[in-house]
This record gives sequence, structure tokens and C-alpha cells, in this order.
Amino acid sequence: DRAYFTPQMYIYDGLRSGCVSLDGENECYNLCTNNGRYCATDPDNDLDRGISGADVVRESLRRMCIWQHYGAVNGVGAEWWDYVNEFMYRCDTEEFFSNNQCIKDAMIHANIDDAKIDQCMSDSGGLEEDEENALLEVQLTAKDKSGVVILPAMYVNRVSIRGSLEFPTVFKAICSGYFTGTAPDVCATCDTCPDIKSCISNGYCGSKKLQESVSTMNMVYALAGLSAVFCLFSFIQHRRYERQMQAQVKGIIAEYMPLDQNQMQNTAVSDEDDIEFT
Repeated sequence: DRAYFTPQMYIYDGLRSGCVSLDGENECYNLCTNNGRYCATDPDNDLDRGISGADVVRESLRRMCIWQHYGAVNGVGAEWWDYVNEFMYRCDTEEFFSNNQCIKDAMIHANIDDAKIDQCMSDSGGLEEDEENALLEVQLTAKDKSGVVILPAMYVNRVSIRGSLEFPTVFKAICSGYFTGTAPDVCATCDTCPDIKSCISNGYCGSKKLQESVSTMNMVYALAGLSAVFCLFSFIQHRRYERQMQAQVKGIIAEYMPLDQNQMQNTAVSDEDDIEFT
């Protein structure tokens, strides 16, 4: 009866990509963790400075742990979204992307227990040793099943959304994923609204003042329509009453007309009887 969101982190299989040599050494420099097992592209395309691929893998694992603790059950994960927003606002720079204090501050603002997340990252297999990480292995499997080749990507009911992943496009794709008659009210309310995001947040399309104005006008139109229907009904009844009265009058006149004609004939005969002939 509602949508369930599941984030997927796009990482590469270092074993398949040749990032682990025959003697087990990491061949891909700072793009990978776990001795070359899990890798990501360098965001700034500079291996000697800035954010590394290994930093991206670490942040991906952190977000997976946050989702596991704060979003996997209800499929919404408000805290996960809050953390991502806080991280993008505070830490998404070359200087602070891997800054532990900045990351901790983002989690505090998102009401997330940082100790619990650190423990999750360690329990899943960590990132330092030449060992498998359970959560990262899940992501590799999910990537292979989905066949994602372009980033970012989004799927609704396992079907990829085509075109740009703008808010209206994603919203309409999610609403289209429901069976007929099962979509939430917000889909019908906001589907044609010019500002879909504000409509979803407010629960109505347009400003509150406009909404109240529309409600007032709707009431005025409804009263005017009701008055028009009443007037039309009264007019029809009046015309019907007039026709009935006219029919009755014609009936009465039709009954008396023969009597008047008979009287006229009798009077004519009497006059003829009074004539004298000489």
C-alpha cells in the first residue's frame, strides 16, 4: 500500500577488475579497500590528492550501515535521508569528505548513533584487512542483478527509470508503479501541480492563500449553482402550473360552448314564430 525505498551503492569488484595481483597485492593504488577487493572511481580524477576511490567505498559502507539500522525495516529511512543531506551540506568537499569530526557532526544532526554505525562497519568485515565485507558483497551482487551501467540510476519495481532523474520524473514513476486504484492520494493531488515538491510537503497544490481562495470560490460557485438549479426548478414548476390552468380553462369553456349555441338557436326559432304574414 506504499512505496519502499532501498538505496544501492555502486562499487566495483576489484577481483574482477584486476586490482588484486597474483600474489594478493593491491594493484589499484588508493581506489580500493580490503587489499583491492572493493573499489570506486576517483571523484576528482587525481590519484595523488583529493577524494580517493577508497574514501568513496568507506562512505558507501557507512551509508549502508545507517540504512540497515534506520531504514531497512520501514523502507523510508528518514534518518538516512537526513544524514545524506547533512553530509552533502557539511562534508562534501575535498577537505572534509573523510574528516571524522565532520562525519560525526553530520550524524549528530541526523540523530544517528555514530558508535552503532562504527560497530556495524567493523562487524561487516571492515575495510582494512584482506577479507570479504558482507555488506559490500551484497552490493556487488545487487549491481550484477540490476545491470546498472550508468550513474546515477533508479529503479521502480525493478524497472529502470528512463531520462533525467529529476524530482517530477521520479515522483511520477513511483506513482505509476502502483496498481490501479491503490496509489496514495498525494499522487492524484500533486501529479499535475507545477511545483510537485512543495505540493508533497504541504499536502496541496499552490500557496495556502491560493488554496483558501480556491476553497472560497468553490463554495461560492456551489451556492450559485444550487441557486440556479432551484430557480430553474421553480420556473419549470410555474410553467407546468400555467399549462395545467390553461387546460382546465379550455375544458370549462369547451363544456359551456354547446349550451350557448343551443340557446342562440332556440332564440332564433322564437323570433321566427312571432313573424306575421299578410
